[in-house]
Amino acid sequence: MATYDEWLDAYSAAYDAPPGPLPDACPNCGHHSLRLVFTGDLDRLIGYAHFWCDNCLNGIGISRTTIPDDAVVQDIHVPREAREPKIPNYTLVQ
Repeated sequence: MATYDEWLDAYSAAYDAPPGPLPDACPNCGHHSLRLVFTGDLDRLIGYAHFWCDNCLNGIGISRTTIPDDAVVQDIHVPREAREPKIPNYTLVQ
């Protein structure tokens, strides 16, 4: 299992590469299946990040962050069940 710090390193690279493709492989399983989706206020570009691997369904969440230009963003004002893109139920790395 990859450490939280390894996930943070991968997140930092992904944060600098929106909307993708994301440069790093998953720190947990090695697949190039990482996804980064922000949920936030589209006017203020502040929100939180969901960062996970579509292959092993492990990842991290980052709260209260600036949303970079060209990022994939869910509008926080839309009801959760209607937000796109959908975010899977992934295991948070502690």
